[in-house]
Amino acid sequence: MGIFTNKEEISDLLESFSGRNVLIVGDVMVDAYLFGKVDRISPEAPVPVVTLSNRQSMLGGAANVALNIKALGANPLLCSVIGDDTRGAELIGIMNDNGLDTNGMYASNDRITTTKFRIIGNRFQMLRVDEETDSDLTATETKNLLERLDMLLHSRKPSVIILQDYNKGVLTAEVIDQIMKKALHAGIPVVVDPKKKNFRSFRSVTLFKPNLKEIRDALGIDINPRNEESLKTAAIKLHDMLDARQVMITLSELGVFMSCRTNGTETSFILPAHVRAIADVSGAGDTVVSVAALCTALGVSPEKTAWLSNLAGGLVCEQVGVVPVDRNKLIREAQSLC
Repeated sequence: MGIFTNKEEISDLLESFSGRNVLIVGDVMVDAYLFGKVDRISPEAPVPVVTLSNRQSMLGGAANVALNIKALGANPLLCSVIGDDTRGAELIGIMNDNGLDTNGMYASNDRITTTKFRIIGNRFQMLRVDEETDSDLTATETKNLLERLDMLLHSRKPSVIILQDYNKGVLTAEVIDQIMKKALHAGIPVVVDPKKKNFRSFRSVTLFKPNLKEIRDALGIDINPRNEESLKTAAIKLHDMLDARQVMITLSELGVFMSCRTNGTETSFILPAHVRAIADVSGAGDTVVSVAALCTALGVSPEKTAWLSNLAGGLVCEQVGVVPVDRNKLIREAQSLC
């Protein structure tokens, strides 16, 4: 590929992820799966009947980012607000089972824990049911969240901060502003995976990682993902609007576009996606931002950051469900392409 000089460089980079503290702030959720077999249509309505064979609950949203960070060998510090309810207790239990630090989690009596129920029949997702709240944090919830965030900043001294927004109310404009001030004061790079609601609040971040739909929705412009000039135009708008140092636009099966601004000048490039047997795209963005954040913490070049993140995002799409990246498989795949 010409991006990494040899296989040892790749393994050395992945090894350097080990031990890094990564603070992750954003919306967490439970991804609940109901697996079964479909062999008939319901007599009550023209819908398939799924005969349940297995249930599984997994960490989703920013919590899946934490799992990816851990899978890559680093130390995730998750900071969020959940409900003081059964699903919230389940989420904390799953975090404990996966060896994740729960000190940054606050359970509120005024919220419910976001849960996405996915019904899988014959290995295909047939229906999703969401149980959630998307209201902004109250003043009390904000205070408790920021207290936990301050504690983690001072006691664990993270190398990078990831802001993972799913529009569920944790990353309000006030919370984002407070985090950015703290990060700037401490000299910590910030990587953002945005959504539409607070898109314009993420100012002066190190790396801004929207997907194509998020840019279209936020900027209200048409973008041709197959046209590099169209992507450049959108990236320049983001640089100007947010004062972001780097803009990484994920293009799904078309790969990734990266733009960097240095001293008022932009440089950009497109990396195509690798051909995959796609099973499920859920959680791919979580993997991409996790790899990108660790590369950012280490000062890795934009080209290597984009290439490795793009590769990792594609790997998790080969599996059904929201799953973290397999570090050893990532190393093998990257080295095979070197």
